[in-house]
Amino acid sequence: MNFWMRRLRAALPWLLVAVLSSGTVLLVLLPAAWITPQFARATGGHVNLVAPAGSLWHGSATLMLAAGSDTSAATLLPGRIEWHTAFWPLFTGRLRMTMLQSEAMPDPITVDATRRGAILSQGAIAVPASLLTGLGAPFNTLDLQGNVQLAWSDWRSFGNEAFGQLTVTFADASSRVSLVKPLGSYRVVVQAQGSSSTIDLSTLKGPLMLNGHGVLGAGATSFNGTASAAPEARDNLAGLLNLLGRPSGPDTVALTFVH
Repeated sequence: MNFWMRRLRAALPWLLVAVLSSGTVLLVLLPAAWITPQFARATGGHVNLVAPAGSLWHGSATLMLAAGSDTSAATLLPGRIEWHTAFWPLFTGRLRMTMLQSEAMPDPITVDATRRGAILSQGAIAVPASLLTGLGAPFNTLDLQGNVQLAWSDWRSFGNEAFGQLTVTFADASSRVSLVKPLGSYRVVVQAQGSSSTIDLSTLKGPLMLNGHGVLGAGATSFNGTASAAPEARDNLAGLLNLLGRPSGPDTVALTFVH
């Protein structure tokens, strides 16, 4: 073994230490901006983290939600969402984060992701009714107000398949196109069952009664339901019913959507 080979062999352990140390420092210093595009990509632009601060390990950002693909109608939630990322699971190929929205989320949630899929722990968050505007007609015409809460079970996603339940509760809903306030309170339940999901709409209370069932799939989406008015509010809700759908019976319109 010549002189240079002996020198290289002696220096090799130190080179390995230097490389590992540099890699560890780079990981520790990764900015929060590194993680924010991942959420937009994973959710199709529906969940976005903007104005990030801090690092990948302990950072915060503003939560921006978009109901549809058009982010120009996205809604910024007040407050910041804060996260903590566990360091050691990364060495096993797993990303584990704990997240909490300071003003809209009562309890923290965890995100546990690998290359095979991701699990979002159960949780709930309050969102403004203006988020529905991003769904397009008729929501952008109705300009709805009220208290909206999203609550979900453990949500599992594997590639293009998802499993879990999302419940949307819309309490004391009102609209700028109706003098009847409130219109009522409603519940929408989305049940993800792999490559397709079901959606069920029901009325909790109120003079405007909405009910329906639909199927959401990669190839097609359909929804069929009805909207009707209580007898005491029939005259005042006639105009709103005409906006919602086509007449299908006395004081009742059909809610039909096929895409």
